[in-house]
Amino acid sequence: MIFAALIRAGDFVRALAGWRRMLFAFAMGLASVLSFAPFFVFPAMLLGFAALMLLIDGAQKSARPITSAAFAGWAFGFGFFAGGLYWIAYAFLVDAVAHAWQIPFAIGFLSAFLALYMAAAGAVTSALWRAGPSRIFVLAACYGIAEWLRGHLLTGFPWNLPAYGWGASLGVMQGNAVFGAYGVSLLTVLFGASLACLCERRTRAWILPASVTALFLLMGIAGEIRLAETPVVYVPGVNLRIVQPDVPQTEKYALEYRVRNWRELMDLSLSGNGPRPTHIIWPEAAPPFLLMRQPEALDDIALLTAQHTVLMTGAVRIGDDGRAFNSFIVFAHGGQAVSTYDKFHLVPFGEYLPLKSLFNALGISKLVDSPGDFTPGNGPQTIEIPGAPAIGPLICYEILFPGSVVGETRPGWLVNVTDDSWFGPPSSTGPQQHFLTARVRAIETGLPVVRAANTGISAVIDGDGRVLASLGAGKLGVLDHKLPQALHSTIYSRIGDGAFVMLIIACFALAFAWRTDARQPGK
Repeated sequence: MIFAALIRAGDFVRALAGWRRMLFAFAMGLASVLSFAPFFVFPAMLLGFAALMLLIDGAQKSARPITSAAFAGWAFGFGFFAGGLYWIAYAFLVDAVAHAWQIPFAIGFLSAFLALYMAAAGAVTSALWRAGPSRIFVLAACYGIAEWLRGHLLTGFPWNLPAYGWGASLGVMQGNAVFGAYGVSLLTVLFGASLACLCERRTRAWILPASVTALFLLMGIAGEIRLAETPVVYVPGVNLRIVQPDVPQTEKYALEYRVRNWRELMDLSLSGNGPRPTHIIWPEAAPPFLLMRQPEALDDIALLTAQHTVLMTGAVRIGDDGRAFNSFIVFAHGGQAVSTYDKFHLVPFGEYLPLKSLFNALGISKLVDSPGDFTPGNGPQTIEIPGAPAIGPLICYEILFPGSVVGETRPGWLVNVTDDSWFGPPSSTGPQQHFLTARVRAIETGLPVVRAANTGISAVIDGDGRVLASLGAGKLGVLDHKLPQALHSTIYSRIGDGAFVMLIIACFALAFAWRTDARQPGK
């Protein structure tokens, strides 16, 4: 009965054509977003990829199968990104008078553009289509390549990779320590697409989905064993205090709130019920003014760090040549600025405006109010910190990029300062998706991640991705905790995307090993 129902469902999806195929693809892409934080309904993504495979199967009956498959992939991607990135609209509401009118264009254009990667994956899969398991491996490889390109071309934007759909299972997430987020994403597409085999009339069609299910079960079991065998060990003598001021973005730099915001940073830094902090961490651009040009504020920092305390903070700064930087500054004992790191992966349209003359002519300006575009720094970097292991600083969405968060020298921990108030209220999905990304970077590198967010989520995460302490979104306060020790270098740390490349090669090899001459979908 169950298999008969699945076959009927598969026949229905494959028979869709024209606008019905596009609408169904859009709906399945939109539903797939439920696998990400804060929902964690991981079957939603697997069913989405199964549906995409069936739609590409059905496209083979059309007059132009490659074009039809490309449109199905694009519609799936458009729903996927429109649902997963809706929170970007909140950034345009910070200065609603100047930017609110851009919301439909920004989200629509971004979703439509990113969906082109999925369209390309659908088109290539259709071009190489053969009945049986072959097409499953082709889609997994092509979709994996498309996701890698999405994370690298035109500055890259690897938000909501399929690997992040496993947030409900920390055991499965440990696979990122071997394959990285791109590799786990490819395997996730393979898992989901393989379920389309259950909608076929072939004998033994269940073998591939059963095999991939077993693979993920083994990955989850191995991950749980890894977690059980790596108890949390702390760095002696390091007491962290993470400050979460919870300042709304609309009030952050307003003249009437600047003194209040500064005093709140100082008061929170001096509060707390834990032991005296050795290292205090403020969020991205925490000072409500150009910190290095405010002698009174620097005097306050000198007092704050007088008793062998180190302060790390994000801060906007202007160089001697007038260029603006989104920076991370380390103040040692007595308020001496000993290190400065400048954000190297800037947000297009947020911190700089690409094709400036064109967009200015259209009345479009960047969202962050600063004198000109921000200037990128050199990164990633490793910075020595008094009284603690060296750190790898990462500002805001720099933590999104697999394989690009650690400099030439491996640090002892990653410090991610961010201001997720741009991403909307606590109920928005943006801050929680961003937070999950930080956990995956910890697993990939084996490094603890200490996260200071203006409006949350601030947290201490160990090298296995376990959240040891956190302060939720929309809460004002401090988080006192010890610093976990780094784990041994992971396989992904050593070979990078090498495992991902091997998975692509394996998928294409298996695809061509199973090639047949049949061109009949669903048989």
